[in-house]
Amino acid sequence: MFCNVCPRACFVDRNTALGYCGVKNKVVISKVMLHKFEEPIISSGKGSGAIFFAGCNLKCIFCQNYKISHKIKGKKVDTFGIIKIFKKLEKQGAVNINLVTPTHYSLQIIEALKIYKPNIPVVWNSSGYESEKTIESLKGLVDVFLVDLKYMDNKLAKKYSGADNYVENATATILKMKQLAPHNVIEKGVIKKGLVVRHMVLPTHTEDSVNCLKFVLNNLGKDTIVSIMSQYEPMFKAKEYPEINRHIMPLEYKRVVNFALQHGMDNCYTQELTSANKKYTPKF
Repeated sequence: MFCNVCPRACFVDRNTALGYCGVKNKVVISKVMLHKFEEPIISSGKGSGAIFFAGCNLKCIFCQNYKISHKIKGKKVDTFGIIKIFKKLEKQGAVNINLVTPTHYSLQIIEALKIYKPNIPVVWNSSGYESEKTIESLKGLVDVFLVDLKYMDNKLAKKYSGADNYVENATATILKMKQLAPHNVIEKGVIKKGLVVRHMVLPTHTEDSVNCLKFVLNNLGKDTIVSIMSQYEPMFKAKEYPEINRHIMPLEYKRVVNFALQHGMDNCYTQELTSANKKYTPKF
């Protein structure tokens, strides 16, 4: 079977070869934890049942999880191994099953969810660089989409993520997610169904950040739950790019947040600039 699960469309046989994501068909899980540092509606209570998958189909040069996204590190599991982890997290009191960077393992995760659908919400926590067809196949299996909208400029996407078709794919993906989860259901401060769009502000690129918010405003509506993140840390290869080799400035973040407020985007999460701290990054 030749892989075209994401927009890279490598068309390699992952039984024997590696695609851009760097992994074969066997699922590799790098970390399982009760994650308490996601957005409050994701982590509220005992924490989100986060499953961190090794490899990535996007591989940003500033990735905070580069130790597992660019370097494959973790334990190989089969379908029933995935299910066992679901059940373990449920027993530990997780408020949801949080599939972190799952795109390149979509087929394997879908197989597991068809056998056992957890009794708590399933969160698809992704980069947005996905195909509409793959997202459509998650219908009835995934409850919450927690998705990045990283760029609205393909030049930036190519430079920092090697994806010169990121914008058209991410925007189409997010619209498909909205179609599958049109209404947010929040109970006792925890989202049970719906869509949350994340955007991390990059140094020197606030114009693109504003354009990301404009897309959300014009296509999803001002009531969309948006997480505007200030947590950018110049990690991995970011030091090779002077314009992003620093934390964001207060005025940069303020410009983006002010745009949201001025346009009635009242369902936004914001962060303190102190969130740009390695202590919030899981240890792999």
